[in-house]
Amino acid sequence: MEMPRREQSASSPASPCEDVIKNLSLEAIQLCERDGNKSQDSGIAEMEELPVPHNIKISNITCDSFKILWDMDSKSKDRITHYFIDLNKKENKNSNKFKHKDVPTKLVAKAVPLPMTVRGHWFLSPRTEYTVAVQTASKQIDGDYVVSEWSEIIEFCTADYSKVHLTQLLGKAEVIAGRMLKLSVFYRNQHKEYFDYIREHHGNIMQPSVKDNSGSHGSPISGKLEGIFFSCNTEFNTGKPPQDSPYGRYRFEIIAEKLFNPNTNLYFGDFYCMYTAYHYVILVIAPVGSPGDEFCKQRLPQLNIKDNKFLTCTEEDGIMVYHHAQDVILEVIYTDPVDLSLGTVAEITGHQLMSLSTANAKKDPSCKTCNISVGR
Repeated sequence: MEMPRREQSASSPASPCEDVIKNLSLEAIQLCERDGNKSQDSGIAEMEELPVPHNIKISNITCDSFKILWDMDSKSKDRITHYFIDLNKKENKNSNKFKHKDVPTKLVAKAVPLPMTVRGHWFLSPRTEYTVAVQTASKQIDGDYVVSEWSEIIEFCTADYSKVHLTQLLGKAEVIAGRMLKLSVFYRNQHKEYFDYIREHHGNIMQPSVKDNSGSHGSPISGKLEGIFFSCNTEFNTGKPPQDSPYGRYRFEIIAEKLFNPNTNLYFGDFYCMYTAYHYVILVIAPVGSPGDEFCKQRLPQLNIKDNKFLTCTEEDGIMVYHHAQDVILEVIYTDPVDLSLGTVAEITGHQLMSLSTANAKKDPSCKTCNISVGR
């Protein structure tokens, strides 16, 4: 659907656009521009008798929808035909001052019973702060509107992806995962100073830390889940980990069974790319009953450790056998502390490829392979 054109005005709001977008409490909404002032020239005239919304309440917030409710005086209430909802992203003090600002969005809805559901991934993003204000309006015979004063402005923040949304991402990731290759170890690359610090200040124990903001903006694990990052991909021709890494020239290797076994649960965490042809899948391994396991159980789709498209653990002739997907880069987060004595630390012979680092990497919002229609 072609989006209505929205342009900002310095003195008056534009009249509501004609393109109807369905999905607002089963009533039509329209996208329009809004400037805070009202003017006769715009076709919207002020009418003081219309009640001004107050005591606005936001509820049932998801990553791309919310319910809104307000109080208003009964005076002239029967004349209300529409509600104008002014929705804007809250200004970020740390945002790039040279970047174009998001165009404000006004939702024009028919006067349906409250609370009203506002839904739309084209103007709502997950985990994003917004401001909202409301005014009542009465559409006249000539098509013009008379409107009330704007209500007070309130703030709210949209939610993370739910399990339903992550299951959609999971389905898209499964399509491109490719065939399975054998692996024997998990590995973690860092600088030499990192491992020296772990030995000297943490008694040889790598402690979980909060995951950064890389990947999907709506991921429920970003900035919340604590864990230790590992890799497991192998080279096709050798069956061993690659000798290059973007994270440091020293590598900790640990036998796969010590981290991933029948006493652990496996969860799907995210699927994303960074404007590149290759894609990343984030998986979480959590010991059964651990705090990390409880966190993931409430928020992430759980995978069968013996049968999934990304990382498997099976028993063959009494020996644990491990496989990983060939066509995606797996980022594995282990949620418990890990003792360096359980593995080995050695310098790699390859290069440190900083361009491949995913630290705080932003997901490509235009990629059709790894995006779903609920914001980015």
